[in-house]
Amino acid sequence: NLPAAVEVAAYRIALEAITNVARHARASRCTVTLRMDEHFYLTIEDDGVGLASGASPGVGLASMRERAEELGGAFALQDVPGRGVVVRVQLPLAG
Repeated sequence: NLPAAVEVAAYRIALEAITNVARHARASRCTVTLRMDEHFYLTIEDDGVGLASGASPGVGLASMRERAEELGGAFALQDVPGRGVVVRVQLPLAG
């Protein structure tokens, strides 16, 4: 079982990332990967157009980062223009 705070953060981050793909990416594929050892890992990857050139991060990206960091975790965003976006989150399982 995941700690409740990790479960909620992972769900909200995944929901926001998938919503961004549906709204903006023009992707044909979105993959969500979960993995767990001493940390919980969440990866959301799409094959869409990537972030708009010169675009500044919106509220959604900031909230995903904040949710991860509030728990002592890490958030990373990799943008490959024309090839998609990868969101990587690592959340600690122990307080």
